[in-house]
Amino acid sequence: MAETTLSGPTHQILENDYASEWMGIQVLALSDGHATIRMTLRQEMLNGFGMAHGGMIFAFGDTAFALACNPAVPAPGEENSITVASGVDINFLKPAFRGQVLTAVADRRSSAGRSGLYDIQIFAGDGQASEPGQPTPAQPGELVAEFRGRSRTIPKK
Repeated sequence: MAETTLSGPTHQILENDYASEWMGIQVLALSDGHATIRMTLRQEMLNGFGMAHGGMIFAFGDTAFALACNPAVPAPGEENSITVASGVDINFLKPAFRGQVLTAVADRRSSAGRSGLYDIQIFAGDGQASEPGQPTPAQPGELVAEFRGRSRTIPKK
């Protein structure tokens, strides 16, 4: 599937995702098994050391993971299932600070039956992000975290 550059909440799972809305997450690109998102670190996202709270970076990576796991428009027969995390690991490599723009790039590595494996790289760059619809830089900053997610497709309740 070709990659699509988007503006605003264009994925069905973001319609009622108040956490992602509060974080100010913007979708830059979606395709089958891939998502690129960004957000700017605000003061209320920092820990007592003045750097990004690990939970904020984790939640940001988790949103990219969810977007990569679930199609924006389910194919016929997929409407009654969702893909969720069955487990994740995160490695924090460098700190990120207030005002930096975080970019998460999520990619499917493997899919077999109802299980999948995804790698999400989280970068921190200085300055303002480009407008939605504009090309994203090849290197969106320094790598600050590596997130690996294991997924499972289950029936929608």
